[in-house]
Amino acid sequence: MMSDRVKDAVDVSGEKIHWDQDISYGDYLDLETLLSAQKPRSGEHDEMLFIVIHHVAELWMKLCIHEITAAMEQVRIGELGPVSKMLSRVTKIQAQLLQAWEVLSTMTPADYSSFRDTLGQSSGFQSYQYRAMEFTLGNKNASMVEAHRGHPERYQRLEEILNAPSFYDLTLQLLAKRGFELPGDVVERDWSQPYSANPAVEAAWLTVYSDTEKYWDLYELAEKLVDLEYHFQLWRFAHLKTVERTIGFKRGTGGTAGVNYLVKALDLSFFPELWSVRTQL
Repeated sequence: MMSDRVKDAVDVSGEKIHWDQDISYGDYLDLETLLSAQKPRSGEHDEMLFIVIHHVAELWMKLCIHEITAAMEQVRIGELGPVSKMLSRVTKIQAQLLQAWEVLSTMTPADYSSFRDTLGQSSGFQSYQYRAMEFTLGNKNASMVEAHRGHPERYQRLEEILNAPSFYDLTLQLLAKRGFELPGDVVERDWSQPYSANPAVEAAWLTVYSDTEKYWDLYELAEKLVDLEYHFQLWRFAHLKTVERTIGFKRGTGGTAGVNYLVKALDLSFFPELWSVRTQL
């Protein structure tokens, strides 16, 4: 006997489509929640663009954190096989984040000014996920946690990330486990402080890069980290130029120095010896 599910099928272009599913596309993705999250405050046309771009960026950052965290665990246990795929995925996501600035750049200064006052003191500077990514990759700054003190769970999580080894810290610990001689204050230190370049670390990477066949997995990891930082810097630069194009040198909505603050970020490096070693090759 034909089931009710089959009897209720609808013939669409020669295909039998069943509508009484246990879970639909919209249910699985919780689209009602997702699509109702965009709530413009001003009534100005371009505010929807501004909100959607930032929502999409936060979703992509969520996936970046998911992949980077998993890759860090693989490095911690010394199993580098899956890391290449995970970090390759992150760089593809970074390309999407970079492209988002191109879409946002279609908003003119006049467009942004029409609703900027409705943002109040909100700012991308306050993005919890962006701060988590920066801390995870090694740009540690305890003062940046204070922006999240009003959200106890986020504040606690950022404190945990601040005081835990960064991706590069775990990578350097792996180098030590593989027999490279690294100073004790490199492999065990105050993780809440930003990492400072060390000649012994550069020497270790020089050995890896000088014999890639012998150290292939470490060499591949190093190049994936370079890819990650390279794309991060492209994103930072695109952010800077988009802000400059939209508001010039005005102060940011959250009280930052705007473009001047973003310029300083371009000098920050997550993995310094992976760049400096190229001069020695």
